[in-house]
Amino acid sequence: MYNCAIILAAGEGKRMKSSLPKVLHKVCGKEMVNHVIDTLKEAEVDDINVIVGKGADEVKNDTSSRKVSYSFQDKQLGTGHAVKCAKDFLKGKEGTVAIFTGDAPLITSNTIKNLISFHEKDQYKATILTSIVSDPTGYGRIIREENEEVGKIVEHKDCNDEELKVNEINAGMYCFDIHELLGSLELLSNNNSQGEYYLTDVIEILKSKGFKVGALPVEFARPLWSP
Repeated sequence: MYNCAIILAAGEGKRMKSSLPKVLHKVCGKEMVNHVIDTLKEAEVDDINVIVGKGADEVKNDTSSRKVSYSFQDKQLGTGHAVKCAKDFLKGKEGTVAIFTGDAPLITSNTIKNLISFHEKDQYKATILTSIVSDPTGYGRIIREENEEVGKIVEHKDCNDEELKVNEINAGMYCFDIHELLGSLELLSNNNSQGEYYLTDVIEILKSKGFKVGALPVEFARPLWSP
């Protein structure tokens, strides 16, 4: 089955307090986004699209040798909006799109292969990489239904008291059926505490259509910029 990937690389990285785009900070001598690109290529992903925003020229310059395509997010309106900016990249394609952040240099090719294989084997319309952690503060929670199937993802700032107790988190990496993702992006709302269009809301939209959503648990590696 055809597969492709989108890398979210338009974030400003305000917490890093640097004028350099977050994804261009180096780990072991290589830009974080290039770690992600190279790992996707190692996992034999067919096409890769990098979503750029502020600092777009710098990101393009530092990734130009990787033979990837680009989409542009002119305003920071959330992860759902970012992926929507890649509609032209996805149009006409059928199969699986994997979505990763450009600041996840520790992702391995085995994890990527396992995520795509798990997603396609059981024919899910969406699959989430999840993890169980002792302190889930700041992370979106995986809310399961009574039958233990994934029901939705709730971002930390939107959680109620019960949801805050959940320690299964969204690792921020996904697979989607391309056709169903494109349709669901059109239904996103920014009616939340951040006023943003969340990619995670696509999960609940797909569930409302009667589709099952997969969840692949992995060992959690805290981001390098965390306290």
